[in-house]
Amino acid sequence: MAALRIRELPEGERPRERLMRLGASALSNAELIAILLRTGMKGANAVDVAHQLIDRFKTLNELARCTPRELASIKAIGPAKAAQLAAALELASRVAHETVTRQRVDTPQIVCDLLGPELRALRKESLRILLLDTRYQLIRQETVSLGTMNESLAHPREIFRPALVYSAYAVIVAHNHPSGDPSPSEADHRLTRRLAEAAALLQITLLDHIIIGTPQAGRAAYFSFKEAGVL
Repeated sequence: MAALRIRELPEGERPRERLMRLGASALSNAELIAILLRTGMKGANAVDVAHQLIDRFKTLNELARCTPRELASIKAIGPAKAAQLAAALELASRVAHETVTRQRVDTPQIVCDLLGPELRALRKESLRILLLDTRYQLIRQETVSLGTMNESLAHPREIFRPALVYSAYAVIVAHNHPSGDPSPSEADHRLTRRLAEAAALLQITLLDHIIIGTPQAGRAAYFSFKEAGVL
């Protein structure tokens, strides 16, 4: 039996009408995606297609990792819908960034909120440095390196160069683990020790080194060397 088109559903079950009546927070991920897609394909309405996307990618983070070209290659998506999905995911990332940058950036959770949406969408390790003023407010962030799937290579002089250029009082270094597991490797520990030594020589406050992962049951969203007592 062919799936009902969205306009053939009872009004109380149509995603757009539900959003207008109840607000966006009341809708499921599939319903929100369906509103962006607007239409489905033969035998599947927009909600069905949205469920197929969720079944395929499992999480919104995995969906966000897709480039617009990769999304466009999926059956029932195409270039126009791919652009709409990519734009919506990027706006969500920018909203999170805009909210966080107005406050003190001095805890691992704030850093995770700031960088997490973007870093979790990457398939390679990316090492970032957050430059902070004397009130621990963000001056700017810099991408120091984009590594392979398993290793991000950066020398302390490259990491601290932006801090010297922009006269930062303090810095937070962060990188992602594409696997989703934020547990530090021995290489991560070695880098942290080298960063602490370089920061002391340069008289720059190294607030933390944070590894961003993907939260799951029994697994944290990040690892903080400061919280672990290493810094």
